[in-house]
Amino acid sequence: MGYVTRIVIIGGGPGGYEAALVAAQLGAEVTVVDRDGLGGSAVLTDCVPSKTLIATAEVMTTFDSSYEELGITVDRDGAGARENKVIGVDLGKVNRRVKRLAIAQSHDITQSVTRAGVTVLRGRGRLGAGGQAVDGSREVLVDAPDGTVHSLRADAVLIATGAHPRELPDAQPDGERILTWTQVYDLEELPRELIVVGSGVTGAEFAGAYQALGSKVTLVSSRDRVLPGEDPDAAEVLEDVFRRRGMNVMGRSRAETVKRIGDRVEVTLSDGTVIEGTHCLMAVGSIPNTADMGLEEAGVKLNDWGQIQVDRVSRTSAPGVYAAGDCTGVFMLASVAAMQGRIAMYHALGDAVQPLNLKTVASNVFTDPEIATVGYTAADVECGKMDAVVVKLPLRGNPRAKMQGIRDGFVKLFCRPGTGIVVGGVVVAPRASELIHPIALAVDANLTVEQVASAFTVYPSVSGSTAEAARQLHIRKRSAGES
Repeated sequence: MGYVTRIVIIGGGPGGYEAALVAAQLGAEVTVVDRDGLGGSAVLTDCVPSKTLIATAEVMTTFDSSYEELGITVDRDGAGARENKVIGVDLGKVNRRVKRLAIAQSHDITQSVTRAGVTVLRGRGRLGAGGQAVDGSREVLVDAPDGTVHSLRADAVLIATGAHPRELPDAQPDGERILTWTQVYDLEELPRELIVVGSGVTGAEFAGAYQALGSKVTLVSSRDRVLPGEDPDAAEVLEDVFRRRGMNVMGRSRAETVKRIGDRVEVTLSDGTVIEGTHCLMAVGSIPNTADMGLEEAGVKLNDWGQIQVDRVSRTSAPGVYAAGDCTGVFMLASVAAMQGRIAMYHALGDAVQPLNLKTVASNVFTDPEIATVGYTAADVECGKMDAVVVKLPLRGNPRAKMQGIRDGFVKLFCRPGTGIVVGGVVVAPRASELIHPIALAVDANLTVEQVASAFTVYPSVSGSTAEAARQLHIRKRSAGES
């Protein structure tokens, strides 16, 4: 395609704004077309808001689950010398903080992008119907808020439009009692009885958070367990914790309809069972924002779910058109979207590029305990996709975990039986998102269990369990190799 000078990015989420920064650094003329504010849903309605809400819930959970064991006393009457009172949550105040932080983060991103020389246009972007021009450039049409339409020419276009919550025909959200995960931040009062439909990552995170905040939660799962896409041992730990804390987890239960009746909601399951609550949160997946963008007319292939098909350097089937983020469905994480966007710009601008490798992606479920994973999984080993030796160490044997009153969780490592190269790992623990990083480094750098085990760890520390698992794998992989 030659050296690219004009880049137009449609969508200002992580895939879009990270790509814009790279392209600007490489000397391109960059325009970002954005409709809702830079940062996209990740910053405005998804990752940043939900994890801010979860941070409050985490404080509540930590205090409620371990304060007595750690020797902390609370005067439930407020009559003691320190006049301690029962802890509660002002959800309105929590949500106002959530939205304030989201807007501030979006503002910071906008400043960073504009300082880099990127032009930001407010509006809805779409590909022009004319296809590629003779010079190989593409037309991008921008529907501005005032009703005007602007035309831009680009040597390369990046589609990074994200996705939005899926809605069921018989469970239409009203923003008050029946909610999507983008609408919960307008609540002023804590839902007294919350029904969460969907037990994937989003459903599990919100179910755990609202339970910790004080809601009576029922989690409706169409599968036989929560988090069906995660490590089975990790999902079992989390479901056990949920039930132990009083959550009603309903497995193999599919919601057919959700109706609002006054200030109540009724969820009817496929077997005819009716569940009542004060609020219902729908977490049944997402739909890519790819409709009415002129993509197929421009030669961009979509799959049956409307997701843009891309290769490992973010190219679509149309020359000069790239895509990144949730609209591709590759791996719906902000970190992956950002990497896809950066890779797209490196490739488009002729810079050195390393294709996306999903087996080095670290991901995290922000429940309590958190579940962090990287690399090959137990399912990969079970189906024969990867031959690996596995060790799982429960945290109840870790000295730091004992001091902190942590009973639930484990560290699991996978390595090749002959070489001992670390190919995957799972951590279930408080702040597992921080503990997975050394395992991610090991997977990315093809380190062996001997190398992981020989690195010093702080004593006492939860990360010491990672080194101990590596030491045990050293012995087991030798046995596996000899047998």
